[in-house]
Order: sequence, then structure tokens, then C-alpha cells
Amino acid sequence: MSGEGSLRERLIDAGVDLVLAEGSASVGLREIARRAGVSHGVPRRWFPTHHALLSAIARRGFEDLGAWFVAAAADEPTPRAQLEAIARTYVRYALERRGMFELMFRHELLDSTLQQAAGEQPRLREATLPMFQHFTRMVASCRPGQEAEVTAAALWANLHGVAQLWAWGSLQLVLDQEGLAAEERDRLVMAVLDAHLGPVTS
Repeated sequence: MSGEGSLRERLIDAGVDLVLAEGSASVGLREIARRAGVSHGVPRRWFPTHHALLSAIARRGFEDLGAWFVAAAADEPTPRAQLEAIARTYVRYALERRGMFELMFRHELLDSTLQQAAGEQPRLREATLPMFQHFTRMVASCRPGQEAEVTAAALWANLHGVAQLWAWGSLQLVLDQEGLAAEERDRLVMAVLDAHLGPVTS
């Protein structure tokens, strides 16, 4: 990687660390420059706006989540088992990388409207598509003949809701189990899958 490219990646690295530690609201070009050890004007050479910087950081989040998915499903023997592993991983990622997770889906904050030009990354909204397409393929493998895209969208929305409500403590409240363990959270994920795909039959 060239020195210029390496510096750009270093700036993104600093932004990722900041988002994970303090959330997206803490991210600014000046603070990124300070953490990367460069003058405050340097980040604008790659990120002309705050939204452009947040978009580059969020894209890293999608790459990271994709790697978690691959690792989670690698040793699972069936499409349903793979989807179960990915669903649990989605919720776990949301809780363990909360600042990043919240940023990744805040398209109104991100630089999603610029047209792709030569040498530029795809628009950030398009970074969501591979994840959704992966969900859709797995749903189709589990339930051939089903409206895979609609089911995958409903499944994704449901998992996202579990992640958010768990992070806020709402599920623990309504279930009257404030000390609810990860195993119980996984049971909720399985209930979501059963609701959308039907229970596993022997």
C-alpha cells in the first residue's frame, strides 16, 4: 500500500477505534487527525465532509460483520444451522460493537447519495446489499419456494429489533429477567427463526 493509501487507512483506523469506544457522535475530523498524529487539515484530503469520513468508517463495519458471518457459519453442516449461527452472530455483533452497529445503518448520516466515480468505493447504501443478499440466499436454501426476499427482509428486521431492544434493556424488562443470560438471548433468536422459517423438523 502506498504511503498516501496507508495514511488514509490510518485515519479510518482511528475513526473505527473512536466509534467503538465512544460512539459515532464523538467522531470529528480534528479528533481523528489528533489520534492519527497528523495536522487537523490532513483528513480533508480524503474526506471532504464529515459524512464522507463516517461512511468510510461504516464500510469497515460491514467488512467486519461479513468476516464474523463467515467464521460463524464455517463449520455448520446445513443451511439452517448456518443461518442460525449468522443470526446469533448478528445480534452479538450489535451488542459487542454497538457504536459501529448503530452507525452502519444510519444512512441519513452517511455519504450515500454521491454517484460512484472512477476509482471510488461503491455508495455506502450499496454496502448493505451483500449482507441482505446473503440472508436471502440462506432463506431460499432453508425454505425453497418461499418469497425469499420478503422473508429475509422480515427476518433481518426482527433480528435488528431483538438487538436494539436487548441493548436498551427492554426485552429483559418485559420478560422479567433483568439478569437474562446470553443463552436466553439465543433462545429469542431461535424463536425469530422459527417464526419466519418454521421450526426444525427431524
